[in-house]
Amino acid sequence: MKSAYELAMERLQKQAPTKALTESQKAEIADLESLYKSRIAQVEISIGDEIQAAQSSEEYEKVDELKARLAQQRARLEEEREDRKERVRQGR
Repeated sequence: MKSAYELAMERLQKQAPTKALTESQKAEIADLESLYKSRIAQVEISIGDEIQAAQSSEEYEKVDELKARLAQQRARLEEEREDRKERVRQGR
C-alpha cells in the first residue's frame, strides 16, 4: 500500500515529468552558481563597507537604506540566477 506522499509524487510525475540534465547543462548551472555567488559576495562586501562607515558616523537612517539596498540587490541577483538556470534547464 502506497503512502499519500508516494501517490502525490506519482500524480505530479504524470503531470510534469522531470527531465534529466545533460552533463553540459549541469556544468553550466554549476558555473552560474559560482558566478552569482561571487557577484553576491561583491555586493555584500561593497555595501557592507558602506554600512560600517554609516554606523561609525551614527547615520542610522543611511544604515537602514543601505541594508534595504543590499537586500534588494541580493534578491535581484538571486532571481537573475534562477532565471538563467531555468533557461539552461529548458535548453534555451
